[in-house]
Amino acid sequence: MSTQTSNAQWFALHTLSGQENKVKNYIEKFKKAEELDDQVHEVLLPTEIVSEVKNGKKSTKVRKLYPGYVFINMCLYDEEKKVMIKPFYFVKDASGVIGFVGGDHPAALRQNEIDEIKARVEAATGKEVPKVTFEVGEELKITDGAFANLTGRVDEVDPARGKLKISVSIFGRFTPVELEYWQVQRASES
Repeated sequence: MSTQTSNAQWFALHTLSGQENKVKNYIEKFKKAEELDDQVHEVLLPTEIVSEVKNGKKSTKVRKLYPGYVFINMCLYDEEKKVMIKPFYFVKDASGVIGFVGGDHPAALRQNEIDEIKARVEAATGKEVPKVTFEVGEELKITDGAFANLTGRVDEVDPARGKLKISVSIFGRFTPVELEYWQVQRASES
């Protein structure tokens, strides 16, 4: 009863909030014990690294790109397009899983949807993304560096590099200063 990988498709699983890692680890760990290796292929939990500063300390953490969802590449339907019971219930009944998106007859993700998800993961790999974003014209307080405790207005935002150009008033003149996102906070947060 071996199923070929050619009919494997990507499906979205709805999980309990905060249970995404648990679901991914459970499926990966027990698919072999349940003899489902040829039906359950890959579990994808898209994440990115996010940095923020609190009380002058920079911290990074992993943020889920799609909270509450895990994506799974598996053979779910047989040649007659009927749901295969064993892999369906193995995944659906995993601890932390609410169910397949689409219920008892899940619709597979389109190839362009999974390509877009994988592209987001690839783009986030090895990069830190600031937790907050800033707008041109916004007033910010500098929290770190030579200009700490001064406020200024955002002139340019470079999200790819995580940098800002801010005009700061020094001795009655506006001077442009380039800073990293983590070196500033909104003036209203101080």
